[in-house]
Amino acid sequence: MKHASELDLPKLLTREHHKIHLIGVAGSGMSGIAALLLELGHEVSGSDKTSTVETDRLRRLGLRFHQNHHADDASDADLIVFSSAIAIDNPILLSARDFGKPAVRRAEVLAAIMRTKRAILIAGMHGKTTTSAMTAHVLREAGLHPSHYVGAEIPILGSNAHWDPLGEYFVAEGDESDGTLRCFQPRHSLILNIEEEHLDFYVDLAAIEKAFAQLIEQTTGTLFYSADDANTARLCAQRKGAISYGFSENADYRGTDIELRDFASVFCVYLRGQQLGEAVLNVPGRHNVQNAIGVIALANELGISFEKIAASLRKFEHARRRFEIKYASDRFLLVDDYAHHPSEIRATLKTARSTRRKRVLAMFQPHRFSRTKALCHKFGDAFDDADRVVVTDVYPASETPIPGISGQTIADEIARHGHRGVSYQPRFEWVHRDIGNMLDAGDLILSMGAGNIHEQLSILAADLVIAEKLKAIVGEEGDVRLYEPLSKHTTLRVGGPAQFWVEPRNENAFAELIRFCRSENLPLFVIGRGSNLLVRDGGIRGVVVHPRGGDFDKIEVDSNEITAGVGAKLKEVAYAGKAAGIGGLEWMEGIPGAVGGGLRMNAGAMGAQTFENVVRVSYLDAEGNPHTKTRDELEVHYRSFPLLENNFAVSAVFRGQPAPAEQIARKLHASQEKRRTSQPIAKSAGCIFKNPQNCPAGQLVEELGLKNSGIGKARVSEVHGNFIVNDGGATAAEMLELIEKIKTVARAQRGIELETEVQIVGEPA
Repeated sequence: MKHASELDLPKLLTREHHKIHLIGVAGSGMSGIAALLLELGHEVSGSDKTSTVETDRLRRLGLRFHQNHHADDASDADLIVFSSAIAIDNPILLSARDFGKPAVRRAEVLAAIMRTKRAILIAGMHGKTTTSAMTAHVLREAGLHPSHYVGAEIPILGSNAHWDPLGEYFVAEGDESDGTLRCFQPRHSLILNIEEEHLDFYVDLAAIEKAFAQLIEQTTGTLFYSADDANTARLCAQRKGAISYGFSENADYRGTDIELRDFASVFCVYLRGQQLGEAVLNVPGRHNVQNAIGVIALANELGISFEKIAASLRKFEHARRRFEIKYASDRFLLVDDYAHHPSEIRATLKTARSTRRKRVLAMFQPHRFSRTKALCHKFGDAFDDADRVVVTDVYPASETPIPGISGQTIADEIARHGHRGVSYQPRFEWVHRDIGNMLDAGDLILSMGAGNIHEQLSILAADLVIAEKLKAIVGEEGDVRLYEPLSKHTTLRVGGPAQFWVEPRNENAFAELIRFCRSENLPLFVIGRGSNLLVRDGGIRGVVVHPRGGDFDKIEVDSNEITAGVGAKLKEVAYAGKAAGIGGLEWMEGIPGAVGGGLRMNAGAMGAQTFENVVRVSYLDAEGNPHTKTRDELEVHYRSFPLLENNFAVSAVFRGQPAPAEQIARKLHASQEKRRTSQPIAKSAGCIFKNPQNCPAGQLVEELGLKNSGIGKARVSEVHGNFIVNDGGATAAEMLELIEKIKTVARAQRGIELETEVQIVGEPA
């Protein structure tokens, strides 16, 4: 074949059949080219780093897909097509040059195909995808059989690209990011907006305007432009026969009386002062109304009646990732949007605010280091319509990092402009946790960015489906929270989040939770006061049940017996005994945990243990069925109650003995004093190790010289050697490392295998 510059591309692509290879075929732009070439009858192959839903669809249409990029993938190809995202040292490109095979850019292929029809090009920094899809839809509804090429999946059009041999029009969006607008010579152009963007390619705004000026010059028919955008109007207004649109009074096609109704917009359209009629757009946002007016102008000038245009717009559904609803319920609304430029973010957040939800929570992923650096000052006030913002790190899009530029750059700029609800989360995989834990009924959650931030919203949406079902089980009186930090619920104050944190208020709800988790194959873990518990930094996957309030906090006295729910504090049981003149329970004052934890660990203090006072225990089995067993029926060990390894306590009955009030008070005071003088005040989980034979664990640690030793913010207490304390900001990883250090020293110096008493659960970060 000839060199690329010598090829008659329109003829080669639309009248002949060839073997064509696309480098980077999984991208939204290249996948559209692949679809067009397949429909035109070519034998198409493509390569990319990963396969996607789109490449799977194309394979069903005939694409020969290659994972990664290898020179021999295109050994039999007549033509190589690549995009600007492909590096110059790509092995397929290098091979093509070595063997003299023609290689052309994606835009050159699209422009050549469009040249064989009446081309309509939609151009501008923002809104191209929605507007080009809307244009193609209106022309299709009018029976004009347009071909189209759009930069995203368009459900209402069936695909992002389609060749229709029956029609004379071809609607496409033009990519201005790499200077390839110069390739197009459309019959009609619709220019939406022009501002600073893609400053990794363009020197400044003047260079951008020069590229658009060339497109305007190369448009052979009618130029349509937004009268509301100053830069666009300045470039286009002097063009002979140009038609303006927008909200401005001097626009040829003007939209007025705009009424935003949640996810729809109603507006009137005038042509040079004469009313054409009312239109309804079932896509939210004032900016989309503006785009629709441009489509109305173009379609009407092509001879389509306003009535047909309005009927088509009423049916229109927007593109994927353009204010796309990912989850909706009575309590929450999750929306994903491609917005990544400050202007797009402002428009998207205004649209979100117009839905009149309680709050708007945004997760944002900056796109490209170059854009973040060049436009960081413009991001500052772009998030004013968001109540809370979580910014993660930059999606590089093949760029190399720029020192000092990160998601923190954007977060700092937003905060500098006075926003008090912004935070930075450098770990992308934790963004959904940060947002999810903020949720309150009535919130709209919005993911924004041109990278993969939508993946975090999808995870949140999937978890919300479960969370809503859990909420239905516990009812209004119960509570369900996503990604609740377990550091807030353990006495040690460390630990990652619970995927689902659930607080039932009664036994029936608890039983239903057990049955639900069993049916959904969800792990279930119960936590009480969180003493004697060390949760790893990755948190706990599944449902974490915290029985509290309602039936679980009740304490009832009957003669010498006290019935207490598992959520009641052991200390409260001791003082209930004091009020009723029941002694023998004073030791409970020294235990920081609740009844449930006391039962599970057979907790003890002052030489006493829980089951010395237990009369009977009521519990739910692994299927949610209720049972009650007396003390004689229960197997109990030192710091262990095997029954609760697979069952769940709901209450217990404790028995004491009548005793004088003075005696009870004296013993309670003694318990307080012992705890005060022998245990640290700092945050701890209680005793870390079980006592080995012949030597208390605390004494052993002291004899090993490990008191007050530490790792990070985790430290062995100087008060008691069997306590590890959190000096503030310690991680579970530091705690575990210190525990292993103590065990290693005990093994090496004394031959003693220390066994942890503290329960260690969860996943590493």
